[in-house]
Amino acid sequence: MHVREPQDSTLEPGDSARTPQGSKTIKRTSAGIVALLLIGVMMFLPTNFMIRSPGPVFNTLGEDNGHDVVSIKGAETYPSDSVLDLLTIYVQGGGQNRITIPVVLEALINPTKDVVPEETIISRGVSSVEKNEQNDFMMTSSQDLAVAAALTELDEDFTEWLTVAEFSTDTNEKALEPKDRLLKFEGKEITSLKELKSDLNSHGAEPATLTVGRPDKHGVYSNTDVTVKTTEAENGDRQLGVYLGAEYEFPIDVSFGLENVGGPSAGMMFALAIIDRLTEGSLAGDVHVAGTGEITADGEVKPIGGIAQKMVAAKNAGATVFLAPADNCAEAVGRVPDGLNVIKVSTLSQARQALEKISKGEDPKTFTTCE
Repeated sequence: MHVREPQDSTLEPGDSARTPQGSKTIKRTSAGIVALLLIGVMMFLPTNFMIRSPGPVFNTLGEDNGHDVVSIKGAETYPSDSVLDLLTIYVQGGGQNRITIPVVLEALINPTKDVVPEETIISRGVSSVEKNEQNDFMMTSSQDLAVAAALTELDEDFTEWLTVAEFSTDTNEKALEPKDRLLKFEGKEITSLKELKSDLNSHGAEPATLTVGRPDKHGVYSNTDVTVKTTEAENGDRQLGVYLGAEYEFPIDVSFGLENVGGPSAGMMFALAIIDRLTEGSLAGDVHVAGTGEITADGEVKPIGGIAQKMVAAKNAGATVFLAPADNCAEAVGRVPDGLNVIKVSTLSQARQALEKISKGEDPKTFTTCE
């Protein structure tokens, strides 16, 4: 009997080891499945992006769900054939409603949508519910400001108070209370925030006497003098350590019948609708107008978000003229839909004058545009 010597298992150059073909296939298939599963999981992970897209359009001189968008009592009003559209945007994602990668990818290739980082819309630490509450507050504030701006434009008198909204520091927490109306500083009547800032700076670091109107538990106001202190801000201004709001008493009662819309960007169009209702004729004639812009009580038109999506919404609704805040023009360039004339405005007066001229036949192309 012969015994075979063990064979050397060392592979020489040119030799190859043989692995069963079935094992290779199993390994490759498993790796592919794992890779696909990882990709699938990643595709449906929540992201920190938000998407803006065109939203509903509302004629401020029309109705929504059977209610006038703008109605006025306490003054003579006039019918109008104008169409003055306010514009909205849909916002997806953010907070507790995060969107996934496939949704983001679809928006990136859709020319009517924009993908933006979450923090550009919702501040860090703010929930979706809190953001909606902020938007509701800003909408209510914009309505008051629209009435104030319209009456200012029409040279109608009304009463305005600066009020204590809340405290930013504890500097005057013991002297002031929320809802206090700021009436006089060192005996001088307070007529504007700008003037109050100037007076605070002139007075310096010394304590000062502030006359406030303070409501009791029944809402009845009485005047009282309090001693306040100021601190110096980084820019050198003197500050009371409070966030200021505004309270108005108007000679007319203006109601707004728009539901489920938030934010401040309808201010200018609300103001134009009020002006149209309080003046004879149709402000824009038979020209279909849309627009957007936050408004201040003295008629300044401030920039808003989502200008590109609002232009698309305006065009889809049939508008041929679009009133845009001057500070939004850089963002609008290159994204204006064909057939839409975008007129740049900085004030309510400019917007009103542009519409009056257009209603008389002046070509919208002759106005200063965002292109």
